[in-house]
Amino acid sequence: MRRLLATLALAVATAAAACAAGKYDNTDTIFVARDGTGEFRTIGEAVEVCRAFMDYKKVIFVKRGLYKEKLTVPQWLTNIEIVGEDRDGTIITYDDHANVRLPATGRPMGTFRTFTVKVEGNGITFKNITIENNAAQLGQAVALHTEGDRLTFVNCRLLGNQDTVYTGMAGTRLYFKDCYIDGTTDFIFGPATAWFEGCTIHSKRNSYVTAASTPKDVKYGYVFSHCRLTADPGVTKVYLGRPWRDYGYTLFANCELGAHIRPEGWHHWEKHREQTARYMECGNSGPGADTAGRVPWSRRLSKKEAAGITMQEVFTTNDTWTPQP
Repeated sequence: MRRLLATLALAVATAAAACAAGKYDNTDTIFVARDGTGEFRTIGEAVEVCRAFMDYKKVIFVKRGLYKEKLTVPQWLTNIEIVGEDRDGTIITYDDHANVRLPATGRPMGTFRTFTVKVEGNGITFKNITIENNAAQLGQAVALHTEGDRLTFVNCRLLGNQDTVYTGMAGTRLYFKDCYIDGTTDFIFGPATAWFEGCTIHSKRNSYVTAASTPKDVKYGYVFSHCRLTADPGVTKVYLGRPWRDYGYTLFANCELGAHIRPEGWHHWEKHREQTARYMECGNSGPGADTAGRVPWSRRLSKKEAAGITMQEVFTTNDTWTPQP
């Protein structure tokens, strides 16, 4: 009898462990297809089955299709790669904007609820995929909202109008490699530290590209390295940036600046920020790179100064992080 009871107990424990582990608690790739040929029809469903605080990498492969969903990658998820089958043909889209009225209160939604994709978890990667907010131009409309640390975006399109990319958490580190980002006003904004390598930054209106709100005690904000700044036809008066908060940090290094960049380059937003904003350029080329007419409170770095601003230097905070695109 004791042997039978022990056998039954072991069987129950084994079954319970199997149930606790879950079908998707492994390194296998999850497939998402809007047409029903994958394991899931939405990316959100695939994210939901991932185990919390994974110590292994999980890939969610998303087949071509239009995925209209408001996607959150929660803070308890780590080490996930969301990979599109085709950058231009795999699209996550939504259309909230800041002036949408909330049903419960009737009040406007506000900027920070408008995201199409919000990434709260750490160590998350997006590859070969489009994230867009295609709301009409009726207010701020965020496509990508980040709060996690060590986030990587490779060969992605980030599309919107005002406030396309919100880098929303001070002290977090973001890496954008070979991405296309477009918008109208302040379409890359926020307090995080972000490195943009080889990206195309496209202005759709005469306005401002960046609005960094880097805290005073954070050494680096936005670094654009070997990027191209382009514009729609007829767009001829674009500022590189304006500081959303007093100590906004933005550097353009070895970038190609189109003729749409204004001669003065930068705007103070509020006059007193001329004393605190950290705006710099070095080694840029193209018709918008002439610094003769730049505002006097921006800086031209020497080659020696610029050489010291490496990805390793920028991303070393309380630990070291080297993105692996």
